[in-house]
Amino acid sequence: MAQLLLIEDDVAVRSALMRALTERGHAMSSADSGMSGLRKAVDERPDLVILDLGLPDVDGYEVVRMLRAVSPVPLIVATARDDEHEIARVLDAGADDYLVKPFGAVQLDARIRAVLRRLRGDEEDGGRPLTVGALRVDPRGREASVDGRVLDLRPKEFDLLCYLAARPGEVVSKRELLTEVWRVPYGGADKTVDVHLSWLRNKLGESAQDPRYLRVVRGVGIKIVEPER
Repeated sequence: MAQLLLIEDDVAVRSALMRALTERGHAMSSADSGMSGLRKAVDERPDLVILDLGLPDVDGYEVVRMLRAVSPVPLIVATARDDEHEIARVLDAGADDYLVKPFGAVQLDARIRAVLRRLRGDEEDGGRPLTVGALRVDPRGREASVDGRVLDLRPKEFDLLCYLAARPGEVVSKRELLTEVWRVPYGGADKTVDVHLSWLRNKLGESAQDPRYLRVVRGVGIKIVEPER
């Protein structure tokens, strides 16, 4: 059984989801605004938060940003907004999954279980610090450093670096990165990956023309390697 927090201002939707998820064995609490939801997320420390973006007091995107500043709690955004750029923006801000209304309780419950299962697997199998050359990535502490210098990374920059660092020398396609890091199973824009790789290169002290850790395999994908001596 998971302890869930639902942040949803629509009374009918909130009641229906609370009832359906309770019937599926989850313990539920709820909030009808962004700020009250943030307070509950910090005070109650739920196992997972379900968030609508269309809230009366503050836009849900800002709630994602504020929540990620204070808590690593798993987060599923469940909203009527289906614009691809909005989906990418919210996932980049730190959401773990994105579900477009209308949807059924069965699908939401499956997404909840998948996110929790994935994160438990990350803790069990990928919680140890990862080292590639002078690069060190701590998945649990969500901190990375290179040559002893701590890197100031956005949430998705860290997720991208962590995913690659767990697979040193392995070529990973952009489609796989979109699916596993951005949680966009239907595909998405390669530009999203390219932009984040560019930001990451800059923070690692390299460039596409003079790579150290991030190597492109043309037509296949990207891999992380130890710098050549």
